[in-house]
Amino acid sequence: MQWSQKETDLMKDLKGQEQLCVDKYTRHAEAAADPQLKNLFSQLARIEQQHLQTIQQMEQGSIPQMSGGGKNQEPTFTAAYTGDSREKQNDCFLCSDVLAGEKHVSALYDTCVFEFRDEAARQVLNHIQGEEQQHGKMLYDYMSVNGMYA
Repeated sequence: MQWSQKETDLMKDLKGQEQLCVDKYTRHAEAAADPQLKNLFSQLARIEQQHLQTIQQMEQGSIPQMSGGGKNQEPTFTAAYTGDSREKQNDCFLCSDVLAGEKHVSALYDTCVFEFRDEAARQVLNHIQGEEQQHGKMLYDYMSVNGMYA
């Protein structure tokens, strides 16, 4: 597949954003206090790594087949915090940080869906965007259960 300059530039942006997501989720998993949140961040880091690999394959001219068209099993969270502890404040900051990142990367994928010429490429990008939105929902659910989302 031969990409236009605009498509090439957008893939470069996507690669950078996906790498940033992998790095943040990995670091935030280490920094989180709540084991549920550590697990969520680790799970999302693995998915973001898959997204990065998909974009790298596309950059090389291959459009991969996306597996699993339906929603993945979303985790159920129990409240880890009752007060307003230092750990809760830190975990809230970490969640807010990655939620803002998910909003940004989802918007970038939205732009790409409109900018790519190839229908198969648009379907892959749309699939990834849907997964990014699921990540935001999982973060929201965690924050909501723990009284972190205002």
